[in-house]
Amino acid sequence: MPRTAFRTALITGASAGMGAEFARELASAGTGLILVARRLDRLEELAGELRAKHGVTIETLRADVSTEEGLASVEASIAKSASLDLLINNAGFGGRRGFVKGELADHLNMVRVHVDATVRLTKAALPGMIDRGQGAVINLSSIAAFSAFSGAMYSGTKAFLVMFSQNLQDEVRLKGIVIQALCPGMTHTEFHRVAAIDKSIVPKLFWMTASEVVRISLRRLGHGVVCVPGWKNKVIAFLMRCPATAAVVRLVGRTMAVRARTGER
Repeated sequence: MPRTAFRTALITGASAGMGAEFARELASAGTGLILVARRLDRLEELAGELRAKHGVTIETLRADVSTEEGLASVEASIAKSASLDLLINNAGFGGRRGFVKGELADHLNMVRVHVDATVRLTKAALPGMIDRGQGAVINLSSIAAFSAFSGAMYSGTKAFLVMFSQNLQDEVRLKGIVIQALCPGMTHTEFHRVAAIDKSIVPKLFWMTASEVVRISLRRLGHGVVCVPGWKNKVIAFLMRCPATAAVVRLVGRTMAVRARTGER
C-alpha cells in the first residue's frame, strides 16, 4: 500500500508489466485511475478487473506517446482532471541492437518515449498539482542508468530520467510535490521478451517481481528521489558507480558475450 492516499493517478504504459501492477496496487488503495497505453483491449480488460474488485473510477485512453497526436491526447486528459495528484511516466521499451547497427528511427523513438513524453506530461501535470499544494511524479528509470553495458540509447535515456528527477525535486520541493526516479533491476515482465534479451544472463537470485518493485516504489515516495528497489540491486548500483569497482564492471560490459546476451549486437 502507498504511504500517501492519492485521489487520481495517470499511468502511461499501463496495459502490462509495471504499469499494470501500479494500477492494481493503487486501485486497491481506492485511487481513481487514468490508464494510458496503445492496446485498448488490454486496458479495458484491466479496467474491468479493477472496477469489479475495488469499485474505483477508471478512465482508459488509447494513446501512443511516441507520437504528437498521442502525447497531445494525454496532455488534454491531464488538463481536464481536477484531482490528478499522481503521474507515473511508465511507458518505455528496450533496444534490440547497439547504437551503430541500430536504426536511427528506433533511437529517436526511444528518446520520444523515455524523454520527450516524460518531460511534456510532467510539465502538463505540475501546474495543477502545485495549485492544489500536493502531488507526486514517478519516472520509470532503471538500474541501467548506472550501467556500462545496457546500450548507449537505453542507458542514456534512463540516466536522463534520474538527473531530471533529482533536479526537478529541488525545484518543487517547497511546493508540496514529490518526485521519484524508480530504478528497478531485473524484473519479471514481458519487457525482456519484447526486447529480445536473454534473461538467463542474470541468475534467478537477482530477479524481482513487478509487484515487489511497485510496492517498494510507493512506500518510498518522499524518502529520497532515486529509488533502487531491493538490496541486491542496491549493491549492483553501488558497484557500477563506485570508482574502485566501476572499471571492472565496464570491462565486463565490453565483452561481446555480455553485449550479445543483453541485446546490444
